[in-house]
Amino acid sequence: MTTKQYDDQQISEEHIQELAAKYDPEAGFRKLAGPLYWLALIGLISFSLFQLYTAIFGVLPAQIQRTVHLGFALTLIFLLFPASKKQKSAGRKGVPWYDLILAAAATAVGSYWYIFMDDLVMRVGRLTTNDFIIGVIAIVLVLEATRRVVGMPITVIASIFLAYAYLGPYMPGFLEHKGLTIERIVRTMFFTTEGILGTPLAVSATYIFLFLLFGAFLIKTGVGEYFNDLSIVIAGRRIGGPAKVAIFSSALQGTISGSSVANVVTSGAFTIPMMKRLGYKKEFAGAVEAASSTGGQIMPPVMGAAAFLMVEFIGISYWEIAKAAAVPAILYFAGIWIMTHFEAKRIGLRGIEKHEIPDKKEVLKKLYLLIPIVVVVYLLMSGMSITKAALWSIVSAVLVGMLNKETRMGPKQLAETLADGARSALGVAAATAAAGIIVGVVTVTGVGLKLANGLLELSGGYLLPTLILTMIASLVLGMGSPTTANYVITSTIAAPALLMFSVPELSVHMFVFYFGIIADITPPVALAAFAAAGVAGAEPIRTGVISAKLAIAAFIIPYIFVISPQLMLIDTTWWEASWVIFTAFIGMIAIGAAMIGYWMRKLNIWERAVALAAGMLLIYPEGIWSYIGLGVFAAMLAFQYYLLDKDKWSRGASASV
Repeated sequence: MTTKQYDDQQISEEHIQELAAKYDPEAGFRKLAGPLYWLALIGLISFSLFQLYTAIFGVLPAQIQRTVHLGFALTLIFLLFPASKKQKSAGRKGVPWYDLILAAAATAVGSYWYIFMDDLVMRVGRLTTNDFIIGVIAIVLVLEATRRVVGMPITVIASIFLAYAYLGPYMPGFLEHKGLTIERIVRTMFFTTEGILGTPLAVSATYIFLFLLFGAFLIKTGVGEYFNDLSIVIAGRRIGGPAKVAIFSSALQGTISGSSVANVVTSGAFTIPMMKRLGYKKEFAGAVEAASSTGGQIMPPVMGAAAFLMVEFIGISYWEIAKAAAVPAILYFAGIWIMTHFEAKRIGLRGIEKHEIPDKKEVLKKLYLLIPIVVVVYLLMSGMSITKAALWSIVSAVLVGMLNKETRMGPKQLAETLADGARSALGVAAATAAAGIIVGVVTVTGVGLKLANGLLELSGGYLLPTLILTMIASLVLGMGSPTTANYVITSTIAAPALLMFSVPELSVHMFVFYFGIIADITPPVALAAFAAAGVAGAEPIRTGVISAKLAIAAFIIPYIFVISPQLMLIDTTWWEASWVIFTAFIGMIAIGAAMIGYWMRKLNIWERAVALAAGMLLIYPEGIWSYIGLGVFAAMLAFQYYLLDKDKWSRGASASV
């Protein structure tokens, strides 16, 4: 059995893989052998080469680009992903006959538009029998592939929306509509760009695939491991060092990872044992990693690939999205950092021993490994197209890898990386195709507006109750869905209600995105927290509850940036922005102290209540309230110093007696 050792703890690679497969369906692929292995490998490499070719020489017509992308993904999913967990656990290396048939059908679906493009355009939506059959097969394959590689939640939601499209006349109240025929549903789903072939799949077939491939090249060049070493050097010696290493490492890992669960099981494999060894309770250790790893999805530049979907959905530049997301994301991680610091102070934890820290000089010598990250941020900020920025970033990763003999790529390593990148894109392709079904039904039935009106009616037309209801809807819709599909679903179903108020569109989209992502650590379906509990050997629900507590910033900040968009640097000056950022950071200190129950000393219930109120006032970036919060914060700080000095004097007096 192969193992990775961190300090005096050992976690087997097999256990890590089991946890990943249990909580992240994308990790449960077959280990093929023989001709099928080579078939799948060639398919994966061809998928990456197709995407690179169209990125370099120009994207094909929309229907062809998207269906070929979808055909590759569906075919490979049926070859690589078994139909049930029982088959996964059996470890079968072959592919059942029915999956070979499904893979062949997927290939036919993927090539249909390419072969019959002229005829389909000339018919302008009139379906032949063959068209109808292919359309039905496409819908069924998308749902089944999504179930296998993404999971049941989004599959069920997409299926419910398909049923709703047909059963419209039988729906109660405001949900009623005239209903769509089966033929129209099939036509919308596969023969227009409003359904499966809609915007979500378009972004998967262009931007997202390239950035996932970029992530695969970064991992191959050792950037992932370097993030861990750099985090230990920066934060390891501090109070509660292992927890701060987890936070810092997960923030960095989030720039290359598109999955909270994947982030947990990779970085958590060494951070969680360190935290446990130095005295953190196992539930708290798992919660720190889960909250931090989930935060990686809201951290620019990639934001779990959702940033690129926002570009298409909102119609603004990538730079505007990244700039707006930066401060809330930093505040999120600052909140976790502050709470782990206070927890470490409360229970008297130290940092990592000096001899356990990697050599600082050696780590800093490898700073060049961060060049690809710098390149992608610079290119995206400079206004270069997302596709070209991704291409040059991949080139920079390959060149950086050549600087180190251990990571220098030969033909074999290059082929493996191309295959890994394509494999990581399969779940996204399936999820965005399924999300396209939801978007298509919303578009043709108008249910989005109806749901928005329903939410407004329930909230009485007031913003705050509408925000609360939208938050609940986003948390429910986000449960068990990957980042890209999560954002598509929440922005399509939950966001329209908020757009009826005078709120910036970007603030609304970020609001639903945040709460969709936080579903990963919000019980009862908290996949990232449950995965972290598996690594830590902790109780899952309790780990999820503590994770949500550590992520308190993610439950507060979205309300603030909807009410006051200055927090997202929207329509504000640099002076106003600096003040907002300063008061928000101070506010997070007070909120962190209130949540943990410790500042410079243990806080009683009333002190915690006052600290929480001061923090909320400071985060709310509106004139007089920030000044009041700052005054309360200063008074609390002075009171802490006074009581601390009083305690020291009392202990000194007792000792002298």
